[in-house]
Amino acid sequence: MPTIPILMPQLGESIAEATIIRILVEAGRSVEAASDLFEVETNKATMSVTAPCAGKITQIVAVPQTSYAVGSTLAAFEISEEDAQNLGFAETPQPSIAQQHNTSMADVVENLHFQISDEDVISSPQPKVEPVVGGLPVPAGATGASYISPRMRARMLELGLNASDLAGVPGTGAGGRVTVEDFEAFLRGLEQHRMTKASPMRIAVADSMRRAWSRPLATVGSPIMLDAMLAHRKKADPKPGPALYAIRALALALAENTAPAGRLIGNRIVHPRAIDIGFAVEVEDGVFVPVLREVDKTPLVKLVPTYNKLVEQARARRLPHDMNRPGIATVTNFGTFGIVWATPIPLPEQNLILGLGAGSKVPHWSNEVNQFIPVTEAEITLSFDHRVCDGGAAGRLLKRVAELLQRPEDL
Repeated sequence: MPTIPILMPQLGESIAEATIIRILVEAGRSVEAASDLFEVETNKATMSVTAPCAGKITQIVAVPQTSYAVGSTLAAFEISEEDAQNLGFAETPQPSIAQQHNTSMADVVENLHFQISDEDVISSPQPKVEPVVGGLPVPAGATGASYISPRMRARMLELGLNASDLAGVPGTGAGGRVTVEDFEAFLRGLEQHRMTKASPMRIAVADSMRRAWSRPLATVGSPIMLDAMLAHRKKADPKPGPALYAIRALALALAENTAPAGRLIGNRIVHPRAIDIGFAVEVEDGVFVPVLREVDKTPLVKLVPTYNKLVEQARARRLPHDMNRPGIATVTNFGTFGIVWATPIPLPEQNLILGLGAGSKVPHWSNEVNQFIPVTEAEITLSFDHRVCDGGAAGRLLKRVAELLQRPEDL
């Protein structure tokens, strides 16, 4: 019977890898189609890798608490000829070497370099790099950690480090360049500190932020009075959370002009086809971003049950599979931590993130009573990709969101 690989699937548009949390089957076990084989974690959710059809797990290559790139082999899976054909793994009969050259098999010299037996198992060994430690001359034009020599890259690859990890390494080379010896001294110094292993979630968030900061980001902010929203929420049943008011207001504002939420691809702005808005949910050692679909077409009161369910699923790390498709913007309510102002960073696949700060009582001049009155005020911020829109466009979008929040009955 044919054996096929179980591969790490593409779990989302911007997800390049996932971490094996649990192995749910044993080698030698037969499973049915769609059976859960592995539990994996990305920076968005915890999901399952399932069997494409009925078959038998002949070998497991994956190791728990290890990250694998999309397309990496996780296991070997023995299936029927019919299923192999349906999945596109059926082999096309090839003429033998003897037939191709009209010679008998006795005349064919066996090529041991490429000989493969039917018992060979698919595996994905990780490349091992043997570093060479010592001084290394670098180009005169390179300064600081901006230049990374091939020898240093080999050492960093072995340790799982990247260029941003060298930001604090003082260089002793010409022009302040960081040499391999500087790097090794930096590593020895780390051994003097207490260190703990970063969780897969924290590593995923770090990777997302590194990619996000590859763009020129900027933030604008504005104060907003919350009294109308709070009064509306007090009467509402079910009660929307403050973040949900902001999600709905942002969606309506973007529906009027989708350009600020577009993505710059080459020399074109790609406008979104749907107004899907994500929202940040804090979990242990990280953040999940569930997504509400077509928020501009759904009234606020009808969004509440879906929003509440997604919050529960995110905290349990059990978001549905359709969360793999990201939204066009994110809303984060950092005011829940008592923070009044922040500059949140948009996700790599998004251009916008709206932040809502903590509210507080402040004096506000009322023309109606001709005196100062106490109102609840908060700051809202909008971080954006400056390549896609300028401060003026971002400011107008933020102003429109603020206007909509003053009329919560229309949301």
